[in-house]
Amino acid sequence: MQIRVPGLIVLCWAALAGGQTLTISAAISLREVVGEIGTGFQHRTSVAVVANFGASGVLATQIAEGAPVDCFLSAGTREMDQLQKQGLIDPATRRDICRNEVVLIVPTDAAFVPASFAELTDPRIGRISIGQPTTVPAGEYAMEVLKHLNIADAIASRLVFAQNVRQVLTYVTRDEVDAGIVYSTDAIEAGDSVRVAARADASMHRPIIYPAAVVRTSAHPHLARQFLDYLQTSDARQVLLRHGFLVDLPVTRPTP
Repeated sequence: MQIRVPGLIVLCWAALAGGQTLTISAAISLREVVGEIGTGFQHRTSVAVVANFGASGVLATQIAEGAPVDCFLSAGTREMDQLQKQGLIDPATRRDICRNEVVLIVPTDAAFVPASFAELTDPRIGRISIGQPTTVPAGEYAMEVLKHLNIADAIASRLVFAQNVRQVLTYVTRDEVDAGIVYSTDAIEAGDSVRVAARADASMHRPIIYPAAVVRTSAHPHLARQFLDYLQTSDARQVLLRHGFLVDLPVTRPTP
């Protein structure tokens, strides 16, 4: 079952009679992945999964305000670092699960397709959507790319900030903007409804790492650790790879 609330999407897998439920807060770019992995985890453990999706910054704020969450899966390290410094996650459980890439997309019927991010300054490109950098990791990485190319100020008046990276995708597919900056995996999920115009070189932004950890106040810390372990099984990694995520990274990160 899918439930929509402002800025968030909640997916629920029906709980088994007398069974336990694990609550996952995950970056919205992981929506399809967590849907499949959650089903696999439930089949293996008989533990039902409730997944809450949104911008990583919004989810981190919810956790800081006491939301009943067992695991947090972020699309960026900034939000996880903040929660760790506040003592709100168990650092011993923190690990990186995958990474991503940044791409420039345009509507499939775009009259002008920029050959690079630098061409976003072209007057034929009007509105450009990115995630809100203060709460959306994809928006933060997008700004890093624009600043790296020294074009952030030149196109500032044309930027349209979205609540999360999937909203950027929606703006582009509906022709409400001329271009958008999203993760490579978002473009893959969109299929033929968008066109990838360019890919950002890794040197243009910090590594896009997706960390996961057990929330300190988890009501089911043992089950939450089991879920994080499951994320690193071959079955879960195959799901990540099938959706375009990259898994060639260290299993753990140093304490920030």
